[in-house]
Amino acid sequence: MRALRDRGHDVRVLCTDTYLDVESPEDTGADVHRSLHWYWRDHQWPRLSLGARLAVERYDRDVLAMHVRDFAPDAIAFFAMGGLPMSLITKNRLPAIGVVHDDWLVYGPREDQWHRLVPRRRRRAHGVWLFVSGFTRDRALDAGWSLATTDVVPAGVEPAFRRPRPSPPWSWSLLFVGRLEERKGGGVALAALEQLPGQARLTVAGAALIDAGTRVRVLGSVAHTDLPYAYAAADVVIAPSLVEEPFGLVALEAMALGRPVVATARGGAAEYLRDGVNALVVEPDDPAGVAAAVRRLADDPALRTRLRHGGIATAKEHTAERFHARVEAALADAVRGARVGSPPPDAGG
Repeated sequence: MRALRDRGHDVRVLCTDTYLDVESPEDTGADVHRSLHWYWRDHQWPRLSLGARLAVERYDRDVLAMHVRDFAPDAIAFFAMGGLPMSLITKNRLPAIGVVHDDWLVYGPREDQWHRLVPRRRRRAHGVWLFVSGFTRDRALDAGWSLATTDVVPAGVEPAFRRPRPSPPWSWSLLFVGRLEERKGGGVALAALEQLPGQARLTVAGAALIDAGTRVRVLGSVAHTDLPYAYAAADVVIAPSLVEEPFGLVALEAMALGRPVVATARGGAAEYLRDGVNALVVEPDDPAGVAAAVRRLADDPALRTRLRHGGIATAKEHTAERFHARVEAALADAVRGARVGSPPPDAGG
């Protein structure tokens, strides 16, 4: 949204009433309205009564209608709607685009407790839908969504990360970015650490949801603007996720800063990770494989240099500016009605 404002557009943000741990009200700027109710609370999906579900549905639709009347937008961009009423999308009649960076089109209908009352409800949305990966798009379509126009637009690396740092002398410094939890490969990372020399240390830029041990430094939640410093201090970034990632921006950010990556290549990550070219790819749930890959990097400076060059080249193909330009173009197409199918009806719903 900041990028669209920088390009001269008037943007209003309507989102939920939840703040992230690393976010302050000043971060989001003006015309941000934290008004929407949703089904998610404190990393859980509490079950609501029928009346409470109906109240969420009616309230959010009324709030959106109020902002449409007040702001009179030319188009709406739907981002990360999982946990919000799906009717905000399916009942929308304004020119619109969707931007999908995870599986919220899959889990959103499941967690929308009003939507679930009609299991065979049609999942249809007009507009242009941009997916972070072909994998994510396939998942949404397999879940039964009917979307007139789709495109794959990979996530982009911000300029602050596209400043490769000099390679430090190898010091057995490993970095894990994100919450240290099982599905993200937290257990794999800790087990791999136990198979490395005693001087090896693991830094976690995120919260630890499992016992981290004495050789692990947990930074807790780190502001995105501070992450380049964490990457720069590492010899290698490990991302041994057990799940199929929608894309995996951590690996790209590490590459952009010139740091070698050891990662699983599942889901969207498989669309840009190349073993021996820009990363060392390991199998899921394989601590020994992660440890062996880290040892290879420790013993082979030429390999580290090759991955550094390959990673920087890959990151240059995935810039935030390219992503923002595609979102802007999709919004312009939606306003002009230049998409597959008929132009959207007049505002309403």
